[in-house]
Amino acid sequence: MTDLKEKQERDQWGSKLGFILAAAGSAVGLGNLWKFPYTAGQNGGGVFVLVYLALVLIIGFTLMMAELVLGRHTQLSPVGAYRKLRKKWAWVGFIGVLASYLILTFYSVIGGWIIKYIVTAFQGGFNTTDLGALEGVFTAFISSPVEPLIYHGIFMLMTLAIVMGGISGGIEKFSKILMPGLFIMMIVIMVRSITLPGAMAGVEYLLKPDFSKLNLSVVLAALGQVFFSLSLGMGVIITYGSYLGKNESLPESSFFIPAIDTAVALLAGLTILPAVFALGFDPAGGPGLIFITLPGVFAKMPLGSFFAILFFLLVLFAAVTSSISLLESAVSFFVDELKWNRKAATILLGVLAFVIGVPSSLANGVWGHITFINGLNFFDSMSFFAENLLLPLSGLLLCIFIGWFWGTDKAVAEATNNGKIKFGLAPTWSFIIKWVAPIAIGFILMQSVITLF
Repeated sequence: MTDLKEKQERDQWGSKLGFILAAAGSAVGLGNLWKFPYTAGQNGGGVFVLVYLALVLIIGFTLMMAELVLGRHTQLSPVGAYRKLRKKWAWVGFIGVLASYLILTFYSVIGGWIIKYIVTAFQGGFNTTDLGALEGVFTAFISSPVEPLIYHGIFMLMTLAIVMGGISGGIEKFSKILMPGLFIMMIVIMVRSITLPGAMAGVEYLLKPDFSKLNLSVVLAALGQVFFSLSLGMGVIITYGSYLGKNESLPESSFFIPAIDTAVALLAGLTILPAVFALGFDPAGGPGLIFITLPGVFAKMPLGSFFAILFFLLVLFAAVTSSISLLESAVSFFVDELKWNRKAATILLGVLAFVIGVPSSLANGVWGHITFINGLNFFDSMSFFAENLLLPLSGLLLCIFIGWFWGTDKAVAEATNNGKIKFGLAPTWSFIIKWVAPIAIGFILMQSVITLF
């Protein structure tokens, strides 16, 4: 009777579309709009995209459904979900929650940079194509001890406001607005980008595979991009799955979420790389592609300020839909496990995340000389620890747990609503989660660990 009451009181998604958009919004973030274009640019373009698509189908779909199954079956956040099925495994859920929360602390700093660039675009500040000058502007801003913290605080307040509204009244409501808006703006900018003279060279680079560039590093880069882009191993998808009703089709959701995420990544590539090629810049420009190279692209474009505003607004939309999921993972832990009030938990965790983010911001300037992991500053050390160690460890343990301890038969039963939904790929999914995914993710983790020594 108590369990039934708890389930009735637990917040749930108001609609299937709302859940799909929120979960896709969690996956769609800076990994798509910031990292995917420059990673594709550095790894051979089309051949990277081809490998990426294959790995989304194999690894992305498999882990997405595994996390949704775990969340919906238990109706609990990650720690409670593992504990309910195998008490000694509760610590695995905590790894994901910790990873997502640590990512939020420096993700919000980058979110603040985006807000600053929206302000700069409104002021018509992108009026030079000199990449050296643009790099100087970016470096001067992020190394400032005060201004980035102000924007970091604004971004965190936006995240807090949405998460405080709960699932159906906050996250779902805003995802229904932000995600369609993101797609519309991306399509508008993509059309402008590919109609620039010489842009087709960028389209060809992104979509036409050159198999002579295929090597192990390309495969590893694509596998890492798939894993981190889909919010896997963070506890986020388990948390979102816990708010799902028992009648939803998990195989269908597990397909649509990676599909939307991949569509946004490809749109981002078709938005950025054709313009970069058309205007003679380097497609392998690295992390500075958005904050240094693209402002130069906009400066060369007719109506450049308008498209700069539009672009950085859509990047902000993507960043917010991800940051709310990162915070929600930790909030759900406090609500489910510690029985806190949602608003109190959201405020406490949001303020704490802002505080932890302060040294990440200062690491780009006055605290840049202080090093931690492998000589990295605080910002890069937090990123390495959370993304390169905690996330793959969490994903690896998820596969081992479902494949070898809880059992794929039970997982498939939950995914198919006890056989009511057809899932012809069940044997393949079971094989991948027991064998293929653990080996692939274990390899990523091993590569990260090796760099520590």
